[in-house]
Amino acid sequence: MLHRPDDRERGSTLPFVLVCWLVAALMAFGAIAASHAFLEQQEVQSVCDGAALAAANQADEAAVYARGVGTSLPLTRATAQAAVADQLRSGGTQLDAWSAETDGVEVTVRCTRSVDIAFGWLFLAGEPLERTATASARAPTLG
Repeated sequence: MLHRPDDRERGSTLPFVLVCWLVAALMAFGAIAASHAFLEQQEVQSVCDGAALAAANQADEAAVYARGVGTSLPLTRATAQAAVADQLRSGGTQLDAWSAETDGVEVTVRCTRSVDIAFGWLFLAGEPLERTATASARAPTLG
């Protein structure tokens, strides 16, 4: 049997094609996972923003009646936390943890949620991805 010089090269493109398909699949899966993580972050941020706004609009009524309203609504930690809890309960989005702090004028809310993202088994070894957002708000008044 006569061997031609190009017989040795026959079939060598199959591994290259398989590697290319593998890289393309990993890139597609990575794009899907990153998009899912981004959308989850946006959702947590949206929930946190809404909770901060709700807390900023919950003035300490005793302070308002005692001192009146100046350039901002007087806020307390207790009223801010109650407003955040009420907003989160009515919003329906589950969070793993949240906190609300205030300096008396501005409310800062921190929200955390662990999510399972698409193809997390491939990129995160099956562990959930933690998404955290922080939002601050103050209720403007005309003074």
